[in-house]
Amino acid sequence: MSTPNEGISPFRVEIAAAQLNDLRDRLARTRWPQQLPGEPWRRGVPVDYLRQLVAYWRDGYDWRRQEAQLNEQPQYTTPIDGQTVHFLHVRSPEPDALPLVLTHGYPSSVVEFLDVIGPLADPASHGGDPADAFHVVVPSLPGFCFSNPVLEAGGEPRRTAALWGELMHRLGYDRYGAQGGDIGSAVSDALGRLHPDRVVGVHLNSDPLGVAFFGPPIEVPEAGTPAHEALSERQRRRLERAARVQREGKGYLEIQSTRPQTLAYALTDSPVGQLAWIVEKFQEWTNFEHEFPEDAVDRDRLLTNISLYWFTGSGATAANFIFEAGDEEDWAPGPVGVGWAVFDADETVRNTFDPERSIEHWSEYERGGHFAALEAPDLLVDDVRTFFRTLR
Repeated sequence: MSTPNEGISPFRVEIAAAQLNDLRDRLARTRWPQQLPGEPWRRGVPVDYLRQLVAYWRDGYDWRRQEAQLNEQPQYTTPIDGQTVHFLHVRSPEPDALPLVLTHGYPSSVVEFLDVIGPLADPASHGGDPADAFHVVVPSLPGFCFSNPVLEAGGEPRRTAALWGELMHRLGYDRYGAQGGDIGSAVSDALGRLHPDRVVGVHLNSDPLGVAFFGPPIEVPEAGTPAHEALSERQRRRLERAARVQREGKGYLEIQSTRPQTLAYALTDSPVGQLAWIVEKFQEWTNFEHEFPEDAVDRDRLLTNISLYWFTGSGATAANFIFEAGDEEDWAPGPVGVGWAVFDADETVRNTFDPERSIEHWSEYERGGHFAALEAPDLLVDDVRTFFRTLR
């Protein structure tokens, strides 16, 4: 049995100058592929677009400025069951704040939550009610960024939830909430199942693409039919996009869940390969109204996320996490109360995941998307505050 604060060490992000120089050199020596004519993004990330982004990453992006912003957040590492766990820990100035563990997904990192930490921890300084304050804990998933290296196989959501339970205990928190999206939703749900006596509630965020990946086949009504005419232009575009993602958007998942080691060589050796692999997801998964990733997410924040993957070699280990998570069970209500916020919302999400309307706290927003904390941090913060208000 561990004791609070056992084995916890302060941590700072300090990327060596040699690594920065190596990155710039590799970017300058990129060997570019040909691109066939046709619809942009139809075959993947367009060469012209990626050339511009690489040029900015090499000559315009200021890593040291982003590194300093990361280091404004108190950070720590602790070994749990042989796994180094990196985490941000921001205690609220409010003594009665509720501890809350936020878990990111793929292809994301703790960077995803930088805009929500302040409002959650110190609402009074951000126009909110001090009674809604949280002590905020943001761990890096095993194999992601500074929660490396991974010394043995096995990093699926259930095992990660066990790590989080021990982490919260070491921090002295025996009653807390959990929040997450993507992989983070699976980990948060598993944490509630593992420790229903400690977790007061689980808040999840998602978007319609979850239906495209895990729901039934999506049917697009034929043009000219009554069903087609009954849809608005926005509904048609959204439905067509979801059907396309269901047909074509699972390639990355098939590779990472079956042959992560083969992919690892490209992601570890080529920063442009790692950039393209992640940028494609941000283009496809952010709000469907946006053409480019930086229309939905700040470009520097996006590159900071990708830079962390590159500097820590996380492309390979994150892919292995997806491989390990392949046998997770389908979601069903657990013993802890759940709140669900859907961004870029339509009716398919609730019809698929909550057909009986058993989840009392269900919110839907047109703004935002898969990366809610990056795309619509204000909406996510408000929804988290509202859900946990009655559970404190």
